[in-house]
Amino acid sequence: MSSTPPLANLALPVTDEALAARLQQRLDTIEELLAGHVQGRTKYVSEAAAHLMSAGGKRFRPLLVLLAAETGPEPGCDDVLTAACVVEITHVGSLYHDDVMDEADLRRGADSANARWDNLVAILTGDFLFARSSELTARLGADAVRIQAETFTRLVEGQILETVTPGPDEDPLQHYLDVVAGKTGSLIATSARYGARFSGAPREVEEALAAYGEIVGAAFQLSDDILDIASETDESGKTPGTDLREGVPTLPVLMARAAGAGSSDPADVRLLELLDADLTDDALLAETLGLLRAHPAMEQARAYVVRQAQAAKAHLDVVPAGPVREALEAFADLVAVRTG
Repeated sequence: MSSTPPLANLALPVTDEALAARLQQRLDTIEELLAGHVQGRTKYVSEAAAHLMSAGGKRFRPLLVLLAAETGPEPGCDDVLTAACVVEITHVGSLYHDDVMDEADLRRGADSANARWDNLVAILTGDFLFARSSELTARLGADAVRIQAETFTRLVEGQILETVTPGPDEDPLQHYLDVVAGKTGSLIATSARYGARFSGAPREVEEALAAYGEIVGAAFQLSDDILDIASETDESGKTPGTDLREGVPTLPVLMARAAGAGSSDPADVRLLELLDADLTDDALLAETLGLLRAHPAMEQARAYVVRQAQAAKAHLDVVPAGPVREALEAFADLVAVRTG
């Protein structure tokens, strides 16, 4: 595992100076393209559609498109740049819908669209962005349209499943993993696939990068689950227990519930009581965090994410050795041990 710091302010740990410079230059171009792509025919639509896009974000998905494109002979071609815009516009569109579902007031440090306007405007703006991403995908050809449609199906199905309580015969943990795979893993897999495909990389590299993206993307979300419980605000920038307070099921919580079912251990019994309680109370939330941090489920969750990161890296064997592969491996390593 490399400890060399990245050379650019990128969402992926790129340590090769020339590669980082190329990626940053192309990412700057994509930023300009995105600003144009979210414009509508009226000022009102343009303002609503640009609201979250202009709020920033890590641009992880388009960056992964650009990094994966480095495995082909035409990494900076127009189709690669278009594909990078497609995945980011799709992602941002999904955020508008997420905020309505979560009744969120803030997104990326700014008012959410539903808070600034209302739920109807937020939903329709998300739809507008999905439509715009479809327009751009059409420029990439029929096969890209198929890939995008399949990705979008999985993404929306994941959003729907998130609202559904698993049935009595269903495993709650597997249900949650399916949600994460659909909502997060699917689009990150497509990001890696698009970069390889539209730069002309060999098909085996494209398939390997798509498999890598699927696994590492989901693992990144699962590592967020661990941070929600394990981190302190000053080291992660996140407020610990946010998901707990909102009653959102996460990997460590689901593992703790499974381990505590039928247990007579007082700590397990108390933890299960708290997980079913109203954790908007600060004292109860603090008690729950303390019990979870000491619970074996935390190490179990960490071990699961480490295994997923290793599984993602195993798909990179067909990617030529060099700075691109090193960056992808370093990102998987980062996912396994991240603290923020």
